[in-house]
Amino acid sequence: MHKKQARKEFDDRRGSASERGYNHVWAKARATYLRRNPLCVMCKAAGRLTPANVVDHIVPHKGDQELFWDTDGNWQSLCTTCHSMHKQRLERSGGC
Repeated sequence: MHKKQARKEFDDRRGSASERGYNHVWAKARATYLRRNPLCVMCKAAGRLTPANVVDHIVPHKGDQELFWDTDGNWQSLCTTCHSMHKQRLERSGGC
């Protein structure tokens, strides 16, 4: 199976963003979280101060609503670059 076809099948199985919980409630919670945690945690760990614009689930929730809404233990603020690199690493290792 080609990568493009495999990706399409994966996307079809996982459902739309709203079906996965990314709705208006999420948008409000995300905005609040980013106001309270405005810096990318990965950049900060590397000594850089970069504004965050993504709320990342540290452990993929895979539909688990408790994990999805675990703001204290499973959310982190990231910049787009770190989020993309982080997710690519996870996907390559089979973690996502």
